[in-house]
Amino acid sequence: MFNSVPEGVFAVDTDYRIIAVNDAALTALDLPRLRVIGRSAREVLHAGIGGDGCQLRRTMATGRPGLTLDQRLRDSLGRTFPATLSTGALHDDEGRIIGCVVTFVDLARVRQHLDVSDPDAADAPAGAMITGDPAMKRLFDLLPTLARSASSVLIQGETGTGKNLVARTLHGLSARADGPFITVNCAALPETLLESELFGYKAGAFTGAHRDKPGRFAAAEGGTLFLDEIGDIPLGMQVKLLRVLQEKVYERLGEQTPIPCDIRFVTATHRDLDEMVAAGTFRRDLYYRVNVLNLEIPPLRDRKGDVPRLAQRFVERLSLSRGRHVTGVSSAALELLMRHNYPGNVRELENILEHAWVMCRGTVIEPRHLPRDLQLLAPTAGPAAEDGLSRVEAAYLLQVLERHGWHRGRAAAELGMHRTTLQRRLRRLGMAPRRDGRTRD
Repeated sequence: MFNSVPEGVFAVDTDYRIIAVNDAALTALDLPRLRVIGRSAREVLHAGIGGDGCQLRRTMATGRPGLTLDQRLRDSLGRTFPATLSTGALHDDEGRIIGCVVTFVDLARVRQHLDVSDPDAADAPAGAMITGDPAMKRLFDLLPTLARSASSVLIQGETGTGKNLVARTLHGLSARADGPFITVNCAALPETLLESELFGYKAGAFTGAHRDKPGRFAAAEGGTLFLDEIGDIPLGMQVKLLRVLQEKVYERLGEQTPIPCDIRFVTATHRDLDEMVAAGTFRRDLYYRVNVLNLEIPPLRDRKGDVPRLAQRFVERLSLSRGRHVTGVSSAALELLMRHNYPGNVRELENILEHAWVMCRGTVIEPRHLPRDLQLLAPTAGPAAEDGLSRVEAAYLLQVLERHGWHRGRAAAELGMHRTTLQRRLRRLGMAPRRDGRTRD
């Protein structure tokens, strides 16, 4: 069971000696199991385990679970890393405390594993985006190649799919990574304000322009300008933007001096620009300029297999940022999440999990914690409900198997079960082994 969770887990007795440890903890600490079992947790982790103010010591004394958000641990090479520690007491049959279980999360690793779920996340390397969906993996694999180019990139996808994060990742992987990344939401500003925001203006250019103001083109010099919702730019403004893309120069409002610019343009839209070009509402020549390279992010309803991992990630991040430990989502609640179609995509899933996290007063999110409209998706008891849970289990097993190239031995090890147990579950779920040679153990 220890090895079925991605966090580091170890158990100690009342003398703080480690009596059990999972593979994730051994990996994080870069230690073999023989050098951990039986040793003092203080020696292994190089932390103030058991000392005054230690959360583990408080749990050992009171039996109450606890959470430490700012603990520093050390691996076998002496490298320290920030971690959160959650503690829980172990009891014997008579209720006496006989030890504690400690779960820790490597915060440095969490920060490296930003997923496409966060539209407002900071720059993240492409490999850090978490997904099990083949289409998303192909998209992520393209990012380093596209980042090396100076050509314009158009990112297409529905609202809430994470276009902003993909744009930031392109910038972060490019030669311009040390330069500015400037975002403009073209749908949020009227045409006149959008023009002054992009181009800047000279003092006296219009009423209220009392002093010079540089625009976003100037701010993005040497870096990347991300024009979000470019499909909402009015036709008159499209002509002016086209000139900047073609000639690499612009003029501030109120002056006629061309200013050269060195900017990489990345744009995004939830609209169908092909249809807009055909309808005459988006200029064909501008479309060709912004659509030199193209990325399309699939909606969440087309990659439901990512819902479990995204849900777990959102719960973990909420627990870390708000200081209350919720371990995850129950299988019954996950079944309801899998039934929803997410018109708002990943951003909607994030909002749903935040609602559930707030409503949950225990450690596991249950169906009653979800918004009311999702609770109404619950199947009636009986074969249909069992079938729903089987679909959830099958989706999760498929993700693990694909991650290990359908090598059942390695997949079973990650799942914390024997290989024959995994084979029985696959047969029960009707998941026939692949016959392309990858199933050999």
